[in-house]
Amino acid sequence: MKKIFLITCFLVTTFAFQSVNAQSFPQMDASPMDLAMARPDKNSPPMARVIYSRPQKKGRDIFGDLVPYGEVWRTGANEATELTIYIPLKFGKTILNPGTYTLYTIPGEDEWTIIVNSDTNVWGAYSYKKDKDVARITVECKDSVAPIESLSMIFKPEKDGTTLLIGWDDHYVEIPFKKA
Repeated sequence: MKKIFLITCFLVTTFAFQSVNAQSFPQMDASPMDLAMARPDKNSPPMARVIYSRPQKKGRDIFGDLVPYGEVWRTGANEATELTIYIPLKFGKTILNPGTYTLYTIPGEDEWTIIVNSDTNVWGAYSYKKDKDVARITVECKDSVAPIESLSMIFKPEKDGTTLLIGWDDHYVEIPFKKA
């Protein structure tokens, strides 16, 4: 009886280790996905959210080289950046209704064009369609006080809405969203 018990324990242990070792997951993406939420405070429901992939600088020249000036950019890596609006928000002169959009940008040396587009679930900016633009605004491009290694986005709460900060390398932009 003791032999059967030991053999059973051995077999169970062997199969358990084989199951653990049999799993294979891919390595972390070179540009991992991240998310930023806009909330007036921790206990409030969200106003907006962005989901984006975070490419790394890795010693490269970013704006004007890797990300050319004057061309539509997915605002990250991999899939185009996804913007979800939870309450009506004013973007420039346009009221954005709750829903999901794609956030594209056109970087320039001194200013960026920020584009909210209705074509969603797209990879990159290769299939960008201008006729799907919901709204565009232009914002000033500012110098960061310190280099930003990974593309980064964060919402800054404002009394009348929220501001999305996007920064990478030695530049950043501030994109205002006002409560409608």
